[in-house]
Amino acid sequence: MTTDFLVIGSGIAGLTYAVKVAEAMPDKKVLVITKTVSDETNTKYAQGGVAGVWDTAIDSFAKHIEDTLIAGDGLCDKHIVEIVVKEGPERIRELIGWGASFDKASDGDYRLGREGGHSESRILHHKDVTGKEMERALLDKVASLTNISILNHCFVVEIITQHHLGYLVTKSTPNITCYGVYILNLASQEIEKILSKVTLFATGGNGAIYRSTTNPAIATGDGIAMVYRAKGRIENMEFIQFHPTALYEPGKKGQSFLITEAVRGDGGILRNASGEAFMARYDERKDLAPRDIVARAIDNEMKVNGTEHVYLDCRHMPMEKFMEHFPNIYEKCKSIGIDVSRDMIPVAPAAHYNCGGIQTDEFGLTSIDNLYAAGECAGTGLHGANRLASNSLLEAMVFAHRAAHHALSAIATLSETHTGPNGERIPDWDARGTTSPKEMILITQSVKELQMLMSDYVGIVRNNIRLERAMRRLDLLYEEVEALYRTTRVSPQLCELRNMITVAYLVVKCAQFRHESRGLHFNTDFPEKSAIVQDIVW
Repeated sequence: MTTDFLVIGSGIAGLTYAVKVAEAMPDKKVLVITKTVSDETNTKYAQGGVAGVWDTAIDSFAKHIEDTLIAGDGLCDKHIVEIVVKEGPERIRELIGWGASFDKASDGDYRLGREGGHSESRILHHKDVTGKEMERALLDKVASLTNISILNHCFVVEIITQHHLGYLVTKSTPNITCYGVYILNLASQEIEKILSKVTLFATGGNGAIYRSTTNPAIATGDGIAMVYRAKGRIENMEFIQFHPTALYEPGKKGQSFLITEAVRGDGGILRNASGEAFMARYDERKDLAPRDIVARAIDNEMKVNGTEHVYLDCRHMPMEKFMEHFPNIYEKCKSIGIDVSRDMIPVAPAAHYNCGGIQTDEFGLTSIDNLYAAGECAGTGLHGANRLASNSLLEAMVFAHRAAHHALSAIATLSETHTGPNGERIPDWDARGTTSPKEMILITQSVKELQMLMSDYVGIVRNNIRLERAMRRLDLLYEEVEALYRTTRVSPQLCELRNMITVAYLVVKCAQFRHESRGLHFNTDFPEKSAIVQDIVW
């Protein structure tokens, strides 16, 4: 299969890019690949909203830039921050033009929320299902463009580079080039190759490497792992953001229900087991401090008090307003016996967002030729050591737009042939010598082991001994899974496990290299910040 533009992932970044290139070049083919269905993405589960300078009477680009830089704790690329903040409102207006709806007040103005780390109210939202509404609008827009095709239930196995043509490819190899991808078609159970002039990775995050995460099960870090194996550059993987307030449900496994930060923006108060509003002891901004500070505070309260959660108190808030702003949260709490008007909501931190990722430039171009990245899988330099709340959807739209414009210019210079550097035919996938897996428990148990070691050793608070233990256990898991991969027919479960191990390795290795505590990375053996501020590139 060949296409002009190949998009891996159908969240806000992937679909925005697809729309842009399809509208600009209606005679070109755009193919979007997703490993489940088109609306099962991290975007869909984003509750809070999208940040943007909207009310210029009280807000400004300078304020949003400063808030982002403060949250990023010295590691943001200021040039990138300025690009995203200044171009963001136009991208939001564009999405509104495509049919996205955001909540308005009775006077017709947009109702702007405020979240942790923001100095002003600048969050546009659609009740507490903002991401879902944005995804809906984008899918409707995609459906109106006849040159976009969506291929569901196809798992991308590897990026095709010169390596697959017999060339030795290392991190120092110049002009590593992406020719497309190998995919496992779940309908046919065959591995197929898709060749493309230009490819965008919008593969989302990697929350599934932890036992408790707000991400869907598909967030296994596939894009980051594939780019790393293809010898592309990855940066700042130690900065895993834990959302402070995921709903605590005893015994629940898998995806945790998110209690958006907007609840605290509207007046929700965090309390410990004794009922104390404890955040005043940790930060003068109290419940609206940046997420890294709030998550560590909750983690400390849980450890000191020997509890598995703290509480979010909304009992003093007007219930009519709460039900209007957060109907999804209200109904979820009600379904498990929590009356928000009378009961406090039990919450605990959960893995939420990866602030590092595939290193890109200001146009989303990676270190691999013809390969772009946008969204959570990309390390653009915007978030630094800690993402400011509601900047993620904004970043995805801005970089999808910039990547699309760069790709539209670049594609004109690319030849029509889909061959290697010396005209070689791109080979088919070689599955000779492999057999069907005999026991799935070898995969499922390894996933559990991985999630447990990452949660126990590489969580909100780390130290050198924990990181060393995590690395030793990851080394063993890696050896076992690679042996399985070499002898077993490819399956989504095996590929996801392999990708999760790779991403977990990158998180641990980057954490070991950062000899300081900064942003989301807190190491008790290096509790202070270093005078040298640097990105960790791997």
